[in-house]
Amino acid sequence: MELVEQQALINELKNDLLPQKFGIRGKIWTFLLLIIIAVGLYAYYLQLRDGLVVTGMGDYVSWGIYISNFVFLVAVSLVGSLITAVLYLVNVKWRAPLTRIAEVIAVAAIMFAGLIIIVDMGRPERMFNLFIYGRVQSPILWDVMVVMTYMTISLLLLYFPLLPGMAYCRDHMTDIPKWQHKMYKILALRWRGTKAQFDKVHKAIRILAVMIIPVALSIHTVTSWLFATTFRAGWDSTNFGPYFVSGAFMVGAAAVIAGMYVFSKAYKNYDKYITKDHFDKMGKLLVMLSLVYLYFNINEYIVPAYKMKGMEAVHLKELVFGHYAGMFWFAQIGGMILPLILLLFKKMRTPGPIFIIALIVIVAAWVKRFLIVIPTMLHPFIPMQEVQEKWMHYSPTWQEIAIMSASLAGTLLVMTIFVRFFPILSIWEIAEERGVDMEKLNQSIDEK
Repeated sequence: MELVEQQALINELKNDLLPQKFGIRGKIWTFLLLIIIAVGLYAYYLQLRDGLVVTGMGDYVSWGIYISNFVFLVAVSLVGSLITAVLYLVNVKWRAPLTRIAEVIAVAAIMFAGLIIIVDMGRPERMFNLFIYGRVQSPILWDVMVVMTYMTISLLLLYFPLLPGMAYCRDHMTDIPKWQHKMYKILALRWRGTKAQFDKVHKAIRILAVMIIPVALSIHTVTSWLFATTFRAGWDSTNFGPYFVSGAFMVGAAAVIAGMYVFSKAYKNYDKYITKDHFDKMGKLLVMLSLVYLYFNINEYIVPAYKMKGMEAVHLKELVFGHYAGMFWFAQIGGMILPLILLLFKKMRTPGPIFIIALIVIVAAWVKRFLIVIPTMLHPFIPMQEVQEKWMHYSPTWQEIAIMSASLAGTLLVMTIFVRFFPILSIWEIAEERGVDMEKLNQSIDEK
């Protein structure tokens, strides 16, 4: 490709992919998210004022949908390491339009995963005691440290590849407020697009991609140890680490597919870059991840079901045939078996059908985390006796539902704000995928 053609392609990418002002649908969407967050903040104010008594949690179920939501958001955040790091290191070229979508999802999810833990605390001001008096032997301390580490690396992995994009915004977006132009100028760090600068960005991405993989595996493994290091029925399992990680990769991939569909439909010309071929390849990836997750689910349930000993038998019967049977079978069939079968057919790997499948996988993944946390706590080794009826069951209150919904809305709002002000598709990475030699194209800048 001649240099003139390369420059023309870069200009076309800038025209298509630089951030745009929201239309009426974007404004309505943002307003709805803000309403959900406002209701959640009011519910949290009531919780701070009155204590955790406003929740449905008690002596037996001390972890409710807050912790379920935490595990879910941590799972979703692993997509950053899957798409950005793994596919980058194995040099998969078609990942270019998807990397930033994956990283934004990862950063937004891990931010609110950390916040929901603070919400779950009855006295959030005592959070600092964890660092002052925390026990090194405690998986809770490990989890806090690995969440903070993963968030830091994810932010850097989002920021460094964004430098050229912010420079494009600085230089080519003229009809914007002064504060917005100043923001781009500060964040772009004097980016000029020289060969030396691109070399440094590539090197930084390689280093961060290598670093984030073990941290990503650690974050959900350590989260699983919060449960697996106990003797409770349903949690006492050495399978929990890979079981959690495989499930996280699956729901993360589904989240990226959902994001791909929404952005390709919401913005003009985005379907030129997020093509049917991308949906097809992500569908195949989701099939592979479904198989891996199905394998660990078989290990998680078949072995205890074969032995059927003590409280494990009670727990399994409650899941498979009892009070939680509907949720259990929805999570198993909708979250694994259905996508595995449907996505074997090419027609199901087209944008519309795969978007619906991805949404089902995401909802089923949240239900799965609920089933991991709640039913086990209702089956203690010491039988419940001479206690209030309400303590023997768990039903989340409207305050819990409002706060949980606000955390999900906040995750979506972070993504929405990002899309409004920054390119959600990486212009320079797509250009490189299409044959543009960024170093050669910018060599003349070095010589000036």
